[in-house]
Amino acid sequence: MIHRLRSTMLGAGSALGAALLSSAAWAQEAAAPAAAAAAPAAAAAPTLDTGATAWMLTSSALVLLMTIPGVALFYGGMVRKKNVLAIMAQSFAITALATVLWAVVGYSLAFTGDNPYIGGFSRVLLDGLEKGTLSGTIPESVFWAFQCTFAIITPALITGAFADRMKFSALLVFIALWSIVVYAPIAHWVWSLDSSGAALGFLGKMGVLDFAGGTVVHINAGVAGLVAALVLGPRKGYGTDNMAPHNLTLSIIGASLLWVGWFGFNAGSAVAADGRAGMAFLVTHIATAAAALSWAFAEWILRKKPSVLGLISGAVAGLVAITPAAGFVGPKGALVIGFAAGVGCYWASTWLKHALKYDDSLDAFGVHGVGGIIGAILTGVFAVEAIGGTAGALEGNSGQVLTQVWGVLITTAYTAVVSYVLLKLVDWTIGLRVTAEEEREGLDIALHGETVH
Repeated sequence: MIHRLRSTMLGAGSALGAALLSSAAWAQEAAAPAAAAAAPAAAAAPTLDTGATAWMLTSSALVLLMTIPGVALFYGGMVRKKNVLAIMAQSFAITALATVLWAVVGYSLAFTGDNPYIGGFSRVLLDGLEKGTLSGTIPESVFWAFQCTFAIITPALITGAFADRMKFSALLVFIALWSIVVYAPIAHWVWSLDSSGAALGFLGKMGVLDFAGGTVVHINAGVAGLVAALVLGPRKGYGTDNMAPHNLTLSIIGASLLWVGWFGFNAGSAVAADGRAGMAFLVTHIATAAAALSWAFAEWILRKKPSVLGLISGAVAGLVAITPAAGFVGPKGALVIGFAAGVGCYWASTWLKHALKYDDSLDAFGVHGVGGIIGAILTGVFAVEAIGGTAGALEGNSGQVLTQVWGVLITTAYTAVVSYVLLKLVDWTIGLRVTAEEEREGLDIALHGETVH
């Protein structure tokens, strides 16, 4: 009897144990999906990516190379000899001025806050930016430096429109104001993101595609340059005097540096060393080559000779036009964008400029403004969803073209109006233009007391 009772108890115990083990196993299995769901959240916490950091450090140096010495040499070779030091000094001085302003307030206005129209003040004087602070998977210090080079080159491009006639003091005041109230807000509209990585700026929320600066850099600078050329008026002797480039060797070197540096500009805008950066690199090279050829052949057909200036100007036009599209289009789209930019910018820099009779000295609007518009709109046509996550008109999303047009119009209107106001403000206070005597003498000796022999 006792033996039977013991056997019964042992059997019950075994059954209970088995049930407990079974329950534990079930609980473990039930918890597994929850743990799996929690795993991505833990993995999503940003960590430093040394490969991406190395690439972004390199890209930052490449983009700085585009201004000094790239733009400085490109523009320096195209002016008359008496103004070569002055135009190169403008690029160098803007590099210093824009860097200080970006550290003091520009970066904060462009990339902080949660307002869709203007950033905040949490990074004024780079407060809170420390050694271990990350922006995504790279140090925020590296992201700051990369974006700083964009804030440098954009106003430097404007100087080509009013070369040979603006006072150095006026240039510094205008560029300082313009960098804060024009460049920083537009950068915020297009490129600022919230903490989840979603678009925060209102143009970004609209769905405007601008991978590396079609609106923020090129349309912005080109339109501001056109307004400045109109406000200042033409150079003395424009249309009658010989204003041919004094040394195209310098301009070829500058254009070559721009071509090489632009890989940091466009591929670096992926902010990663990945397949999208590789595709941006590829399409940048293709579009540049296509535009250089199309400008040269257009000139060859119409003027019987392909000029060296046309060849290098075409290459820059291709670089400009592919900039907004670089992270969104494939090789076929890059070819079309490049060919269109070469022909379109050639037309703007020759026929349009002379028809409307404005003196855009070094074709800042003709190349950067028009090239940026061509590239921005064609991005809406050729965007490939598998590359950039957004389909263009050729993949059935025809509305993207209209979105791109809105981005162009809004950027153009804001830049034109505010640039005009700033130029007039500077003119009313300290004056914009050098005297007629200083202009005839040359800005090198008149403004800087130096000359090239």
